[in-house]
Amino acid sequence: MAEKYNNAVAVEADISNSDEVTRMFDKINKDFGIIHGVVNNAGIGLAKYVHEAEEAEVNRLFDVDVKGIWLVSKEFAKQLLKANEVGNIVNISSVHAFATQHRMAIYSSAKSAVNGLTRGLAIDLGKHKIRCNAVAPGMIYSEQSVSIIGRWSHDPIKWMKDHKSDHQCLNYFTTARDCGNVVVFLLSDLSRSITGQTIYVDGGTTNLLYNNAYTSAK
Repeated sequence: MAEKYNNAVAVEADISNSDEVTRMFDKINKDFGIIHGVVNNAGIGLAKYVHEAEEAEVNRLFDVDVKGIWLVSKEFAKQLLKANEVGNIVNISSVHAFATQHRMAIYSSAKSAVNGLTRGLAIDLGKHKIRCNAVAPGMIYSEQSVSIIGRWSHDPIKWMKDHKSDHQCLNYFTTARDCGNVVVFLLSDLSRSITGQTIYVDGGTTNLLYNNAYTSAK
């Protein structure tokens, strides 16, 4: 992945393992010095009914999606505090923290924990001028989304088109770049007084009580 971007350097680590996270930051500090921004973008999913999920699957989900964010944010904050520097954390949440669907209850609970952790980090670290916010994407137009939606729809492209016209306020696809633009904003001084917030980048999906087809005039 790093070769796709100019001046990007890959440092491999299992974020659910505290020793590996510590080694990752030690290497970053040794090679590049203090970093002032971190995006907790690593995550996995789980689409199973609550009564069918295995304990190992649930443990793995929370280890990566919640514990991993805590471990990375912890080491990031420690290196800032040691150097008396300021910084920003952006966590990637999901619309599933707000409302969810069949087979997504456990994933939804993990993303709800991300939102709670985001608020708590903002409170704990605010006095050190370290901000923490979250971005919650909705349905993103991507190859990955096509693959996931294909598990329950024989025509995932049509499903996505129907979603944007019927279940969003804005009738166009949200992309990864749209989410990235919000992340950049939250990492910048343009958002210097914003902390502990979760911003939904979902075309307005979470605003709708009923879908557009149900309420629009014919």
